Amino acid sequence: MDDQTRLELEAAAFRRLRDHLRDRTDVQNIDMMNLTGFCRNCLSRWYHEAAAERGVDMDKDAAREAVYGMPYAEWKAAYQREASADQQAAFDTAPKAH
Repeated sequence: MDDQTRLELEAAAFRRLRDHLRDRTDVQNIDMMNLTGFCRNCLSRWYHEAAAERGVDMDKDAAREAVYGMPYAEWKAAYQREASADQQAAFDTAPKAH
């Protein structure tokens, strides 16, 4: 496979993951962190870091909106629930993405 095709496939897979997470607003970030070690915020941070590495001027809020599909504060107000004690305890001991 040539590099351009690989890049296009990776980009398509990322967009599909992003869209899936936008559709699954019932899935809480803390549950994703506890089960997978990453969440929507991690994806937005990685997106922001990739932009910076390429000299693209983008702030943290713009990167979050690219992942969430809306301003983060809006998503949080509409979909984020308070973490339970069990979720928080699991989060405190779960491995985290870098």
